Amino acid sequence: MKAAVVTFPGSNCDRDLAVAFEAAGFDVARVWHKDQSLPHGVDVVGIPGGFSFGDYLRCGAIAAQSPIAAAIQTHAQRGGFVLGICNGFQVLTEMRLLPGALIRNAGLKFVCKTVALRVATTESAFTSAYGRGQEIRVPVAHHDGNYTIDAAGLAQLQAEDRIAFTYCDNPNGATADIAGVLSANRRVLGMMPHPERVVDPALGGADGAAMFASLMGGMTLA
Repeated sequence: MKAAVVTFPGSNCDRDLAVAFEAAGFDVARVWHKDQSLPHGVDVVGIPGGFSFGDYLRCGAIAAQSPIAAAIQTHAQRGGFVLGICNGFQVLTEMRLLPGALIRNAGLKFVCKTVALRVATTESAFTSAYGRGQEIRVPVAHHDGNYTIDAAGLAQLQAEDRIAFTYCDNPNGATADIAGVLSANRRVLGMMPHPERVVDPALGGADGAAMFASLMGGMTLA
């Protein structure tokens, strides 16, 4: 299976994400934001964390207009898999591939720590290797991680079982403690915590490894 990891000016987790994909067995291609197309045969696109374009205007807003953005949207619309982490989640909401928005943390401070997450659904290629309700520990590092969505949008996410992860102790004020959400076809996941930073015990934890292993297996069966 082949993954493409996109780099924008200001991305700082792209190598970490590439290493996490590789550890799960993916063939990884690196993509620059000015590229017009994705490499042939890509199964999943990874949009990493960081501060694309310095977080000017709105976090992810400029990245969502980069030349590569159209190819990512086409990939998703054709049923391809997309994983956006932290700034990548912000980019996906700006592309409207996921609902809602990421706004300033409720405490108006940058949050950088390991948090407990609860796996809210296992009905996706990203989460099937976990148990529903399982608690995992994953780091966060964000200033604009407060996931916000209106009441109707929240009701739809809940009714369609599209909330992937929730915080056990909400660090940013996110609506309904949401840490990650899925697209309607369940092939696009955006999340604020960084699973790519916990894929090996040498990194202080390996709770994120199951996500990449799950994705490898889930795409094979899709």
